[in-house]
Amino acid sequence: MNAKLPAGLLITALLVTGCGGGGGTETAATTTPKVGLITKTETNPFFVKMKEGAQKSAQANGLELMSAAGKFDGDNASQITAIENMVAAGVKGILITPSDTKAIVPAIKKARDAGVLVIALDTPTEPQEATDALFATDNFKAGELIGQYAKAAMAGKPAKIATLDLAPGVTVGQLRHDGFLKGFGVPAGDPSVVCSQDTQGDQSKGQTAMENCLQKAPDINVVYTINEPAAMGAYTALKAKGREKDVLIVSVDGGCAGVKAVQSGQIAATSQQYPLKMAEDGVKAVAEFAKAGKKASGYTDTGVTLITDKSVTGVEAKDTAFGLANCWG
Repeated sequence: MNAKLPAGLLITALLVTGCGGGGGTETAATTTPKVGLITKTETNPFFVKMKEGAQKSAQANGLELMSAAGKFDGDNASQITAIENMVAAGVKGILITPSDTKAIVPAIKKARDAGVLVIALDTPTEPQEATDALFATDNFKAGELIGQYAKAAMAGKPAKIATLDLAPGVTVGQLRHDGFLKGFGVPAGDPSVVCSQDTQGDQSKGQTAMENCLQKAPDINVVYTINEPAAMGAYTALKAKGREKDVLIVSVDGGCAGVKAVQSGQIAATSQQYPLKMAEDGVKAVAEFAKAGKKASGYTDTGVTLITDKSVTGVEAKDTAFGLANCWG
């Protein structure tokens, strides 16, 4: 039985603990600590896998999971409402992938002031210390790995680079972009970066961005993309120009569709991250807080692996068989 939730609550409450066969009169909802999960959207496979991990971990750790999501990537208002409703429902902890890393901070502060443990998953807030802890991929390292790979794969050939980024002011996008530049060995503003476009991580916008870049610089031979949907958009645009065989595309995420694109040669390499582990570890941390008062703190790296079937010297990687065994979506 779920606890009665406040009116207007746009949250899915998932009772994932089992009920014993004893003769007790108390319901599971009144005795089971609650943990909240707030993702950027409900539909992105990354967040679907994250919710799956949270459900599994909640069941294993004797917690009741409540979940909510923005209506779209960037929907800060819905995330604020979800925090307020979860605090009112008595959660012990909230796991959140913040859509607006700065604007969400006052709502998080109110929750923490009310005694709720708040952990960011995947995306750090600004400042990072606005949450009690962060469980996430090292997004700078993810970008650095594919930058190192692209540099080695070019084997000294002069690079004409296009960066298909996320959106201005989004921490994850900036970290991946900066990591790629470091890994490739070029500073920000280097003339070898001939075009930069924002894609919001969307395939159709990635295609448009690549088309724009090809108009600006037809001789592009390296494409960095914020994620694999943007990479597939870039591939579509390149294929339309007959350039798909001579342009190196590298990306980040490691979703199943993205790993299959690496396997087929559409993407040369991707950095795989692990949303299920982020959520599992986050829920465990809330369970420890609920049961023993122990607060998680600081940053926990949930891992990143370069996935490619065309390995290069000096850059550690796993093949697509490993990637498919560990992918999501």
